[in-house]
Amino acid sequence: MILASGSGTSVALSLAAAAAYAVPAAASSRLSPRGARWALLAAWLLHALVLAWALLGDSPRFGFAPALSVTAWLVLTVYAVEREVFPQLQARWALAGLGSAAVLLALVFPGTPLHPSASALLPLHWALGIASYGLFGVAVVHAWLMRRSERLIRQAAEPQAGVPLLTLERITFRFVAAGFVLLTATLLAGLVFGERFYGRAWRWDHKTVFSVLAWLVFALLLLGRARFGWRGRKAVRVLYTGSLLLLLAYVGSRFVLEVVLGRPA
Repeated sequence: MILASGSGTSVALSLAAAAAYAVPAAASSRLSPRGARWALLAAWLLHALVLAWALLGDSPRFGFAPALSVTAWLVLTVYAVEREVFPQLQARWALAGLGSAAVLLALVFPGTPLHPSASALLPLHWALGIASYGLFGVAVVHAWLMRRSERLIRQAAEPQAGVPLLTLERITFRFVAAGFVLLTATLLAGLVFGERFYGRAWRWDHKTVFSVLAWLVFALLLLGRARFGWRGRKAVRVLYTGSLLLLLAYVGSRFVLEVVLGRPA
């Protein structure tokens, strides 16, 4: 827990980042676009400092909550870049709320100490996995925006996102495809790492099973899109299912180990 493992600096940085995120999340209607953009940028930078302190400091730690925190930061990074291309994209308040919650969760559950790696494959496996989490997280955000636009169109209202529905759909599947490539690389790196250090390709634990199931669901989604033109509600449901399985693979497994069972992974 936080009082047992969090330093004063990490606590201060985390609280500052969470408070900065809360400004555009809670007062989006009262902030000018410029003010909201600067508030979100300040929160994003503070969040980056929190992650750097946790992962690169004297006592690096990692777990289910830091994984969610890194994922949220990556999603916000992609959103900030994408806003330069599509200024009409409007998800600032929701993502700011997500960032604030992720920072606070990682503050309460900082994870377990990281030990020096015996192989360069392990950091590669970890980095690929977190990057795939981030890309699928971005895909989920776009799918949510897509569904919101569809509802507004059916209600004869102007879509709040301001981005054409077909454009949102195309971007969503691009992120799914990119995430699928990284997830495939993650599983292959895990296979090589397991073969080298454990004498078998995979340990068929909950993390591996859920990861493979998520890979199969995403493969089905991309195949259905390419062969049968899946789109709209059906595609979004399959995306949500695969993302939930992927979330359970690492975050769910680590949550059970760290919080429910109270032992390191």
